[in-house]
Amino acid sequence: MAKSNRVALGLDFGTESVRAILVGLDGVERASAVVKYRHGQITQTLPTTGQTLPHDFAFQHPADWIDGAGKAVRKAMRTAKLSADDVVGIGVDFTSCTMLPALRDGTPLCQVHPFDEQMFAWPKLWKHHGAQKQTDRINDVARERKEKWLDTYGGTIGLEWFFPKILETLERAPKVYDAAEVWVEAGDWFVWRLVGCKAEDLPRSTCQAGYKAMWSAKTGYPSREFFAALHPKMANVVSDKMPGRMLAPGEVAGGLCAEMAKRLGLRETTPVSAATIDAHAGVPGAGAAGAGTLVMVMGTSSCHMLNATEGTVVPGVAGVVDGGILPGYFGYETGQAAVGDAFAWLRQTVGQRDFNQLAAGAAELPPGADGVLCMDWFNGCRTPLMDGSLRGAFTGLSLNHGPHHLYRALLEASAFGVRWIVDLLAEHGVPVRDYVATGGLPHHNPLLVQVYADVLGKPISVHPALHGPAIGAAILGALVAGKAVTGFKSPADAIRTMADPKKHGGSKIVKPRRAATRAYDDVYGRYRTLADQLA
Repeated sequence: MAKSNRVALGLDFGTESVRAILVGLDGVERASAVVKYRHGQITQTLPTTGQTLPHDFAFQHPADWIDGAGKAVRKAMRTAKLSADDVVGIGVDFTSCTMLPALRDGTPLCQVHPFDEQMFAWPKLWKHHGAQKQTDRINDVARERKEKWLDTYGGTIGLEWFFPKILETLERAPKVYDAAEVWVEAGDWFVWRLVGCKAEDLPRSTCQAGYKAMWSAKTGYPSREFFAALHPKMANVVSDKMPGRMLAPGEVAGGLCAEMAKRLGLRETTPVSAATIDAHAGVPGAGAAGAGTLVMVMGTSSCHMLNATEGTVVPGVAGVVDGGILPGYFGYETGQAAVGDAFAWLRQTVGQRDFNQLAAGAAELPPGADGVLCMDWFNGCRTPLMDGSLRGAFTGLSLNHGPHHLYRALLEASAFGVRWIVDLLAEHGVPVRDYVATGGLPHHNPLLVQVYADVLGKPISVHPALHGPAIGAAILGALVAGKAVTGFKSPADAIRTMADPKKHGGSKIVKPRRAATRAYDDVYGRYRTLADQLA
């Protein structure tokens, strides 16, 4: 392969689609292609039976991941006019915690009859919120037993996490639980398929396990005694139903197997990285190689990621994991459960087809939306309350208010949620110095970024890449290719080169407006008061 043609492939699995991106080792994006999942989000009816699903259930179809990736990779390769030999490595990021039960040969249980007709055999999307009772039980038992690992997660296990979803299946569909030979994150499942290894060698991501499955490099998963206290049949869940080996993102999971090489149109044995969480991939993808930069990965929901030199307990933070984002740093994960999907919900609710019209009206309003205040918990609250049962609200409404007031108030509420997170980190000695926004929303919704800057009182750098997590995944692909192939001396070296904003069109800096920042101080105080009342 010609040196100038060498690229890394990033596969970015989102809520609605998968993206394949080819990034040169010089940092220049060669091509990108996105393919929507044929079944989309499965939230209404089960595909096999037409059974109506509960309102808080959300599934995906594993065939969509395989088929979508194959189409996206081949399209990107055609666009870039590259050969299979030009791809030096493959990285994968995935929504999390999206997880599924499978057989030991990797077959998803939802593709095995008669379990294809059982809803709990299907992959549970990250936003599946059916396990509230089980989440409460895990938290109650952990607190009663004074489990030390609970502090790592701010004292609360989240509704969307790995073990609540397993316990939900055990309690509501015990036959499915019994039939499941392997419980696995979807990102790990896909990498497992890519490398084609046996179940005992299944590459499990330390990122996904550390943030979503209560795993620690020092102590592993919670004890057998803890799981037995949850339910007797879960005592041996780790030893019996979670085979594999732990690998950090950027470590080699294996070489691309023949079956998947044919599906993707790539070279067999191409090195594949262990998976990472999509939001976490957004950190290297946004060029953040050090400590103190809050990377706001903004999409359907938002994750706000921070690397720090020290690890400390912060109540309500979704996880503090040593090396969880980048080696050498403690990675802090915080987030908001509804952002882009809350905006879409509002647009549909008020019967407005065009976001631009809503935004134009909202932009004319002063800070505070003429007295309308919103609480943005329309899909529960992640940070800092970690409570998926909480609900949103609008207050201060009158007959003089219209859709643009609601939209402005919702944008402001989203920004107040970020400010609350930053305040929480600062109160516990974890400073935020800089802000970088990435993902689709910052590029498509400039008013939102301006409101964020005004509320925070700090400039926000919008990384020019439209798909930061995908670039981050490609960087992982470069890392597994090795220094001899890429010339990169360290992960930071790869990040600085491949995610250099100048190579992607240059960053846009959104500065706060002082008058707006002063006005928002009062509105933010009212937001916090409303939060106390609703919580």
